[in-house]
Amino acid sequence: MTRKLFFAAMMAAAFSSAHAATVSLTATPGAASANLTWTVSNGSVNAQEVYRDTDSNPSGRVRIATIGAGDRSFTATGLTNGVQYFFWIKARQSSDGAWVNSNAASAIPMAGSGGNTYHWPLTGNLGTHDPTLINENGAWWQFQTGVGIYGKVSRNGGLQWDPLPSVLPNGLSWWKTYVPNQSGNDVWAPDVKVYNGRTYMYYSVSTFGSKVSLIGLISASSIAAGDWRDDGLVIRTTASNDYNAIDPDLTVDANGAAWLSFGSWNTGIKLTKLGSNMKPTGTLYSIASRGGGIEAPVIVLRNGYYYLFVSTGTCCQGVNSTYQIRYGRSTSITGPYVDKSGVNMMSGGGTLFDGGNDRWKGPGGQDIAGTGVIVRHAYDAQDNGNAKLLISNLNWDSDGWPRY
Repeated sequence: MTRKLFFAAMMAAAFSSAHAATVSLTATPGAASANLTWTVSNGSVNAQEVYRDTDSNPSGRVRIATIGAGDRSFTATGLTNGVQYFFWIKARQSSDGAWVNSNAASAIPMAGSGGNTYHWPLTGNLGTHDPTLINENGAWWQFQTGVGIYGKVSRNGGLQWDPLPSVLPNGLSWWKTYVPNQSGNDVWAPDVKVYNGRTYMYYSVSTFGSKVSLIGLISASSIAAGDWRDDGLVIRTTASNDYNAIDPDLTVDANGAAWLSFGSWNTGIKLTKLGSNMKPTGTLYSIASRGGGIEAPVIVLRNGYYYLFVSTGTCCQGVNSTYQIRYGRSTSITGPYVDKSGVNMMSGGGTLFDGGNDRWKGPGGQDIAGTGVIVRHAYDAQDNGNAKLLISNLNWDSDGWPRY
């Protein structure tokens, strides 16, 4: 190639790159759907496709529609409420036929503000305690307190549940270093979430009534793959600490940073930011405290507010359990969290969400999938006080407060 032709080719490539079409996508949730709108600037396009996935890594995304070149909106339907979906628009430039991708836009379909109360009619293997819930490629997975972390799976929309083998049936040898009195490989209150394309499960190891506790971490490429990796110790407490390292919950803030909340009784609920290794980076924040028992934090982000759900009272006493689910909210993940009456949750605040009823005693140990599904255990007064799985739609009132 002559110097003149080489220069011309370089200029053409630079011009093409500088004038690549830009596709800017936004997604808003609907009931079992997401409404996509986008703009195209710096050029025109002559073909468009819509892609979807349940994480932000585009490598596994699937095409769900081929649409007209002039379309600038699309409604994705048939989605599961409470599950976070990511969407992309892929557009072909008119100028050179090259395909360009939009940004990834996410939405969590939900029943919507003012939605009807709906408690899922569950069947199958329902015994549980401290459940965590996640949807992966249309299947619902639930993990819970038990030997080596018990689990269940539902492949019919979260209604019929079948048992799974324990995740860590033989336990991990290093647990005894920090909790020497642990017996039977009993693991408490797991929390499972997807972050940056990988599935993380935090869990706790302790003995009843003790602060000699640890939070550990395992991770996998996916739940279905089952290739769980031991990522080791996250945080521990001893008898000399005034807080307890159990009941972990992973939350992602508005800037995409990961945080871990945890805590039980003592000085209450704590929060710490996580680094790239998914372990604490420094400051430990206190975000809720209450006499008579507080534990099992869950934080979700919705419409500019962080909502903190906790279990208050006592668990593990069958129909005599006094567990209740309470909540508050904050514009900052580090608080202060206040309830509907404006009372700070560090001062004992917390609006009652679920105090149980004649049949279901002591609801708690809750988790929230997205912002539209809440799972918890409660003790069945019609079945000898056995702890069972309950799942419901999580609705929100016109002022942005949660309700069934």
